[in-house]
Amino acid sequence: MATGSQAFAQEKAPEFSNDLMMDNETYTFFIADRLEYSFISGPNPLVWDAQGYIGKDFNKVWFKAEGEALTVGKEAEMEFQGLYSRAIDPYFDLQAGIRYDLAYSRNFNQSRAFGVIGLQGLAPYFFEVDGALFVSEDGDISANFEAEYDLLFTQRLIGQPRIETAFAFQEVEQWSVGSGFNNVQLGFRLRYEIKREFAPYVGISWNRKLGETADFTRLEGGEVGTLGLVGGIRMWF
Repeated sequence: MATGSQAFAQEKAPEFSNDLMMDNETYTFFIADRLEYSFISGPNPLVWDAQGYIGKDFNKVWFKAEGEALTVGKEAEMEFQGLYSRAIDPYFDLQAGIRYDLAYSRNFNQSRAFGVIGLQGLAPYFFEVDGALFVSEDGDISANFEAEYDLLFTQRLIGQPRIETAFAFQEVEQWSVGSGFNNVQLGFRLRYEIKREFAPYVGISWNRKLGETADFTRLEGGEVGTLGLVGGIRMWF
């Protein structure tokens, strides 16, 4: 009969597997932060802004999609991103990948691709921030930054101020983009969370094109600034 120590030595430890690690689960997440209809002067657009990921604690694959389509006429602008994301601290991820833009109307159809490097996470005081630098297939460099914050009036009634701006280092006339700051968007949305995962909202949105980008818009007969009400749904799972 083997002694206790001999029996212990003869036991075979199980082969190592990541599945044994309680913190090595694969997670999936999707959120449509904005799925809304805008009430502005002129044609009213549908706007969407969604993103999600699949991956583990430190490494994930993200996708992001946003765009705007007019409800009258065939005209839309869309942006898609596919990114590899690596956690660099408990609150921020470093992201890199590709972006693809598509714009079309009755008279034209164009697209372009970018390389992307960005930073996304939760800044001090619980501001959600997302900033990225883009280099197009033609070597044009631009950047984008957005931030939002949740104000809890009650456990279900939540206000969300939001700001977004974009900057271009070169003029890209084909896309009506001037050098410098292109635009600024400010908004405030008030949502009621019927469930945490589903919340209708109403709000106000202001969008102003700046500098050379505003000049391009005027030449094309477009509106440089818009102010309007929005209504939509925020959902996640």
